This record gives sequence, C-alpha cells and structure tokens, in this order.
Amino acid sequence: MQKYKKVIEHLQGLMKDPRNIKNIGIIAHVDHGKTTLSDNLLSAAGMISDKMAGEMRALDYHEIEQARGITIKAANISLYYQKDGREYAINLVDTPGHIDFTGHVTRSLRVIDGAIVVVDAVEEVMVQTETVTRQALEERVRPLLFINKVDRLIKELKLTPQEVQQKILRIIREFNNLIDAYAEPEFKDKWKVRWDNDSVAFGSALHGWGLTNSIAAKKGIKFSDIIDSYAEDPDGVILKKELPVHEALLDMVTLHVPSPVEAQPYRIDRLWKDQHDEEIVRALKSCDPNGPLIVGVNAVRVDPHAGVVVTGRVFSGTLREGEEVYLLNAKKKQKIQQTSIYMGPYRLRMEEIPAGNIAAVLGLTSASSGETVISPDIKDRVQQGFEAIRYVTEPVVTVAVEAKNPQDLPKLIDTLRKLTLQDPNLVMIHNQETGEILLKGTGELHLEISLYEVKKAGLEFEVSEPTVVYRESVKGQSDVVLAKSPNKLNRLWVTASPLGEKVINLIKERKVNERMDSRSIARILREEGGMETDDAKNVWKIDEENYNLFINRTVGVQRLDEVREILKQGFMWVMREGPLAGEPVMGVAIRLVNAMIHEDPAHRGPAQLTPAIRRAIFGAMLSADPVLLEPIYEIQVSTPPELIGAVISLISQKRGKVIGVEERGRVSVVKGYIPVRETLGGFSNEMRSVTSGRAFWQTKFSHWEPLPKSLMEQVILEIRRRKGMKEEIPKAEEYMDTL
Repeated sequence: MQKYKKVIEHLQGLMKDPRNIKNIGIIAHVDHGKTTLSDNLLSAAGMISDKMAGEMRALDYHEIEQARGITIKAANISLYYQKDGREYAINLVDTPGHIDFTGHVTRSLRVIDGAIVVVDAVEEVMVQTETVTRQALEERVRPLLFINKVDRLIKELKLTPQEVQQKILRIIREFNNLIDAYAEPEFKDKWKVRWDNDSVAFGSALHGWGLTNSIAAKKGIKFSDIIDSYAEDPDGVILKKELPVHEALLDMVTLHVPSPVEAQPYRIDRLWKDQHDEEIVRALKSCDPNGPLIVGVNAVRVDPHAGVVVTGRVFSGTLREGEEVYLLNAKKKQKIQQTSIYMGPYRLRMEEIPAGNIAAVLGLTSASSGETVISPDIKDRVQQGFEAIRYVTEPVVTVAVEAKNPQDLPKLIDTLRKLTLQDPNLVMIHNQETGEILLKGTGELHLEISLYEVKKAGLEFEVSEPTVVYRESVKGQSDVVLAKSPNKLNRLWVTASPLGEKVINLIKERKVNERMDSRSIARILREEGGMETDDAKNVWKIDEENYNLFINRTVGVQRLDEVREILKQGFMWVMREGPLAGEPVMGVAIRLVNAMIHEDPAHRGPAQLTPAIRRAIFGAMLSADPVLLEPIYEIQVSTPPELIGAVISLISQKRGKVIGVEERGRVSVVKGYIPVRETLGGFSNEMRSVTSGRAFWQTKFSHWEPLPKSLMEQVILEIRRRKGMKEEIPKAEEYMDTL
C-alpha cells in the first residue's frame, strides 16, 4: 500500500496548484469495460492489488452493482501520477453506462474537463456511446478514445492484424463522426482523435494492457507481436507487465486533458449564465483560489452515517470547513461542517480545498443537484449561477408504491423523497387526497434499483406492474372557448393550438426561459422560432418542463393584471394534468383572448378563477383534435448476421420500425425505434427467444409521437380506470359555457 500512502502525502500539496490537476471521467456504452478500466488505474495507484484489477470492480461499491456487474452511481477517486518528472493529481469519476442511469453521467460531466470514452472493439460505437459523447461535447468536455477488449478480436474472432487494423480505423472514424456531428465549431477539428498524436489508445482492461502510438514506437511493438504473445500466454500476463494499461491511459490524459486553468476559460462561457460581473467571471475563468467561492454541485446523496453529502467542483475560491456559504437556488445560508476528497466509497478529510478540485461537503442539507454554492458576500452580485444541467433521458416508466403497514407510510414517503433528491431522473408523485404514491423512472431497471434502496431501509411495500408515462397534446387549432367561474361572475375566452417544433426546441434547449426578460423572449421566439410578433411579445408563462406557453392576447381588459398570477398558476395546474387522461400536457400554446373580471376581489379569487381557466383550457384542447403522445425508445441490436430477419420481425411485431442495418465485420447492428409500451413485461424474454440469447440490445429514450388512433381510446380508458377517473373519454362540450 506504499503507493496509496504516497497519494495521501502528495495530493494535498498538488491540489494547491490547479495546473497540476486533471479532472477526468470514464464514460461508455454499458458493459464496454469502464469499471474494469478504473480498477487498473486504482491498481497503479496502489489502492487494490494487481491481481484483483479487472475483477474487483472497486468503484462498484453498491451491492447491486457488484451482483449485476453494472455501474449505477458515479464514484469518485483522486489518483497520484508522475510523468516525465512532473506530478499530477488526477480526479477520476467512473460513471454508469446503462441508459437508465445517464442522469448520473450528465451530472458527472459538469465537474470534469476530459473524458475517456471506452468502446468495445467487437461491438464498436453503440447507441449509448453516441449519447455519452454528445453529453460530453455539450458540457465542453474533451473526449479521448480507448478501444477495449482487443483480446476478443484475437482470441475469439481470430482476426488477422489487417482485419484488426480495419476495425480500429473504423471505430476511430465513427467516433470522429460523432465529434463532427455534436461538437461546437471551435472544437470540431481540435478534439478529433488520432492514433498518431496519442489521443487514441487500445488494449484489454480485463488483461490490464494498453498501447498508444508513442508507447508502441518507444518499445518497438507491432500488432503481430501482441497476437504472438497471446499464442504463448492466453491470459495476457506478459502483456500486462510489458504494456500496463494505466500508462497508456494516464499518458493520454496528461498529454490531452486540459488542467482547470486551461479548461475553465472556454467552459465558463457555456456553464456560467451570469456574465455581467466581470470580476466574478474573471475569477472563474482563471480558476483563482483567492477569488470568491463558487462551487457547482453535481450530486447529492444521503449517507446513512454522515447524512447529506454534497459533491461539487470548486470553480473559484477555496472551500473551508466551518465557513458559511449561500445556496443560490435554495436561497439560504448554511455552514460547511466538513470538506473532503473522495477515495472510492471513502472520504479523505481536508480542511480546505482550493479551486479546480472535486470536493465532498457535509452540512449543506438544503442543496440539490445543480445548486450553485457561493460566498455570502457576493450573493447580491450573482442572480443566476450555473446553467441548469440538461438530461438526455426522461422518466417514462412508472410504478405505484403502497406501504404494507399504514404506519410506515410517512417513512416510505420520506425515503422516496431522499431518493429523488439524489437522482434527478427519478420523480415521486404523492396524491394526498387518494394516498397514491407514484414513482417515475427512465426504465424498469432504474425503478428496480431505486426500490431496492427503499427495501434496504427496512420498509415493506407492494409495487404495481410498471406502466408507461404519456403526454397530452393537440394537432389542430381550437375555436374560442368560453368558461365561467363557479359563481358565474367571471368569464374567460381561450384557444389552444400546437406549438411549432422550432419553439419547442427553443424551450427545450433553454434558449428561452422564465428568468429572461420579456423583450429577450419575444425577440428569440420571433427571430429563431418564427412566432407571430403579437404572440411572441405577450408570453405570460413558459412551462419549461413540458414545453407549453401561456399567451395573453387580450386588449383593454380591466383588472386583468390583478388576477394575472392566479391565471398563470391555473395554467400550470392544467399543464400537469390534461383533459384526456390526467397526463402532462406537451407542446401546446394556450391563448387568453378575452376576459371579464369581476370588480369585487372577493368574487375573483383562486377559488373562482382557477376552475374557470381549467375549464376553458380543457374545452379548448378537447376541440383542437386532442392526441395522446407515447414515448419512443431508439433501439440498437447487435446480432449475428443470420439472425437479422428474426430481430427485424420482432421489432415490427412490437409496432417498431427499423431504420437501418449496419455490417460490422462478423456482427450486424439493427437500428430502429420501438414504443416504450411494447418493451415492458416480456420483451427481453422474446428477444432472447428469437435470437437464442445471441443478441445484445440497448434502448434509449428518443422522442414522443402520437399513439395510433386504433390504440388511443383503449389506452386513455386504461389510464382513467387506473387513476379512478370517470371511465369515458371527455367531450369539449362538457367544459364550454354559453353567453
């Protein structure tokens, strides 16, 4: 454990100078070898034995992670590395590959500057490779490429050196195509990976060897030598000794991953919304340890012993124990009780952690993922803080959870709330009137893991079969619909119509949001969204979660300003539960075109106007060709060529469509789309059955699309029955009033 002691001795000194720091992550498609690769790095740091590297899965400290062989939560660790006489503090984040846990990947990317993207040499670039690479590029994180499992090309597929070279070149080309597609113009060429400049390495994480161009040249090794070595030594013991994978990886990292001093100048332009205070922006861009304290929180978890543990990167200033800080989103002061750096599941306490480092903090019990932590003395100078973290997946599968013992209900709700605090892709809805608890996640596995955490808390509960989350929208333009308040003294006239795709994307990409002034919103909606001027300049409310707009098109209505907030709240209430089946509304423009508001405040409060706006919107939506939208997964299936027909047939039976088949040597990849509804229950067994277990597939959320008319009525009635609603499809006339 001598190397481990050296980590402790050197890290604190190295951490004081951000030029010595490299913040990196390992990201990949599921089962491409990220955690096995991490084990090799820990072995090099002396934290686990060489023999266990590749088998121990040291960063998978969650029981289910060890049992299933997948990584669920991002784990952090700090490593010491020396290269050409220079010492580095390398903060490593290992991340999940399964699509259900990409929320953890997205948050991890916020705190790192470079990412090693691992690609399986047999499977090549897969759907999740594309997802995580796109996520990295959106956060301005530099990607590097490690091509893993090359041993399988030699031992299992028995490829010739020429065939292996063709495969590696194809993977590099496909990976660079992703950079070309998703990188911003200034990074497209600069960040493309090449064998000749050591931004690509290949090897076997399982056998612990790796190679870059420079190492190959220095040691005079050709690929034929590696094939010969495996002929003598099938377990790669000699290769591990001659070509340790950690050298290839960490040489690549020290050469190409920028330090915080180099990365923050271009990353801050993207991540930090508040650009008006030059002094603060300058401190952030220079990673100044003496500047004002600014920490970006990327993760929050609840430790059974320590309580709430907040993980974040110190972008400016120095984090110190005992000091008071201000939480920008929570709008409250809290005191830092303890500061540490991570060592896998453990935390190494350090009294102060300067800019450029990733820290663990105790005491910030009100923080959530995406929080901006700052010095209290600059709270009046910072209005917005870090850009909100965008997630590529949506919670589209839901289960109902019911406590077996009624006295456990408060504890069950509290435990689920803590889980949602830690995992932003997990949503809990507790209906206090009915007592129903719904838990929404990105897929069946995501929910299974989350509920395992609840079981660990000693709670007994029952879980319903998983169901799909839908959205409600409209395809047409409604007539003007009148609705009166319950006392008949207020009248509202409303229309509904679909929002254009351009406008939806502007809301989705947060180019327009609630924090902007009305002029900026109007200009962007008009110029980039193509919206009519009178609509664009009269937006009252933006529903950022589901991409809806509430627009005031009235003229000269008396007392409207006095009830504006009530109407906006009513609009948001309806957007959460639409008229068809009580599902969230998506992509709809609601226009208030006229109103009559009673002069007496006692007759125009929320009890009158909220039901009125709800009735008006329901009537307008139901008369605008309403539609139920279902979530669609992108599916990618790797299969032997002779099974392509069986795979395509199964996808077609499930209302899916195949968009292409790609030949990758001895493996074929079928790409397509499939409704989430069709993947619940027995889909895994059916796929295994038709392919005799020889296919590997992956799904990720892609988009929403209208349910076929033949299915829509059936699904609406199913949902209404499940929710205890009236079992008939509502009609617009039920919500319309006459003069």
